[in-house]
Amino acid sequence: MERTAPSGRWNSITAALSGICAGAMLFGTAQLVSVFFSVSSSPMVALGSTTIDFTPPWLKDLAISLFGMNDKLVLFICIGVVGAVVSALLGLLARRSYRLSAAAIILLAAVVAVAMISRASTGAGDLVPILLGTACGLAVLKWLTVLASRIPGGIHAPGRAGSSRRDFLLASSVSLAAAVLAAGVAKSLTAARNAAEAARAALGLPEASRKAAPLPAAVQFPMAQMPPFITPNQDFYRIDTALSVPVIDPAQWSLRVHGMVENEFTLSFEQLLAEDLVETYLTLTCVSNPVGGDLVGNAKWLGYPLRKLLERAVPTTGADMVLSTSVDGFSASTPLTVLTDDRMALLAIGMNDEPLPLEHGFPVRMVVPGLYGYVSATKWLVDLEVTRFQDKTAYWTTRGWSAKGPIKMSSRVDTPRPFARLPVGEVVMGGSAWAQTSGISRIEVQVDDGDWQEAELASEASVDTWRQWRFVWPGGQPGTHTVTVRAYDGDGQLQSGQKADPAPDGSSGWHRLQFSVE
Repeated sequence: MERTAPSGRWNSITAALSGICAGAMLFGTAQLVSVFFSVSSSPMVALGSTTIDFTPPWLKDLAISLFGMNDKLVLFICIGVVGAVVSALLGLLARRSYRLSAAAIILLAAVVAVAMISRASTGAGDLVPILLGTACGLAVLKWLTVLASRIPGGIHAPGRAGSSRRDFLLASSVSLAAAVLAAGVAKSLTAARNAAEAARAALGLPEASRKAAPLPAAVQFPMAQMPPFITPNQDFYRIDTALSVPVIDPAQWSLRVHGMVENEFTLSFEQLLAEDLVETYLTLTCVSNPVGGDLVGNAKWLGYPLRKLLERAVPTTGADMVLSTSVDGFSASTPLTVLTDDRMALLAIGMNDEPLPLEHGFPVRMVVPGLYGYVSATKWLVDLEVTRFQDKTAYWTTRGWSAKGPIKMSSRVDTPRPFARLPVGEVVMGGSAWAQTSGISRIEVQVDDGDWQEAELASEASVDTWRQWRFVWPGGQPGTHTVTVRAYDGDGQLQSGQKADPAPDGSSGWHRLQFSVE
């Protein structure tokens, strides 16, 4: 004789499963249809982007410190978990009243639609995916709810013969499989139609009219665990607000330069390639980087000097800021003086001798020495507006971060690693330091609470890049020890030892870590 679960518990299981299947079908269908519309027409992208928009700075900083470059993956997982729970609850509600559950689903779909339409790159037509997804989700919920009600002992038809539990499980399995298949097809279609990747692969970078100076031979200390002086593209940190990497065909790309200028104009990618391009080595740093953190990287960039672009535009009297905007609506506020002085601020098209990777801003981004990325390193750049700080605010400025964001001098210990266990004897220590626009002139190391001792510096590539250091400690007694590092810039100014969190204008303090000798 077949064993059966108590009818009340079974009713709850089938109701919750019905809701989960309906929710999966809603999102799977919407994701598939969104392939043919803008990136933000995906409900997951729209919800995730809106979540980021309303995330307070302290929580954003906490997420980055905990998950690093996996923060977006964690966000998507959280959205998926919350979606599954809400879907299950709506399924339980449908067991009592399908109409009430359907009304709740339509209301939630309307919230997602508002999130979609609020994105800068979407229009009314981009609501089609969520509308079709909602229709499919409601249909699946109705179908499974009816099947569940016909199960013997079901709450709507107690004791009435009808569909078996096996039939219901088969129907729910088919629904889930269809939803997963839709999401998988969407991913495949996205990869297949990614014209930007194909265009990037086919793009041959022009020769720079001014090449970067050759790197000094002693720019890198040959030590275990030391990061390479040039960060490979695949290892370069990525922190931005784009949950889905924007897809831009360079043939269709253009940059609008306007605002408080005498000459407004639009620049095409072909025109940009024809300009006198230059190369430079530049270290980029994220404002969310904690003391000793790894949200920093160094690369060789190819691009067009922004000061020449602005010379062509001729900013008018009173202008003091350039508002740069990404294709996905992100914006950054950069002081005009920084973009018009002699530092090498670029409209970058190349990174480490290849076209920009898609996730790092292809086809065009900004890189600016001396400023944190959130106020200068706009990716997927499409608009430059010359304006004033008092008239316009940028994305993170409206969320409590500093409007100008100069990079603070910083140093860190890269080896030994925190809590490393080392053998008794000589210990070779090393790390990196940066003080953009002035360079690093001196590094001091303190072991335990001893005297500060000067470390050896690697050769300097430029004042806009990080610089490596090395210190040989003769060793001490077995047990737990600490090492602390501090830097001096090119003007002899000592790095601040005052501890500060990344918000609102970058972290500060001397990096200190613990290791043991045994």
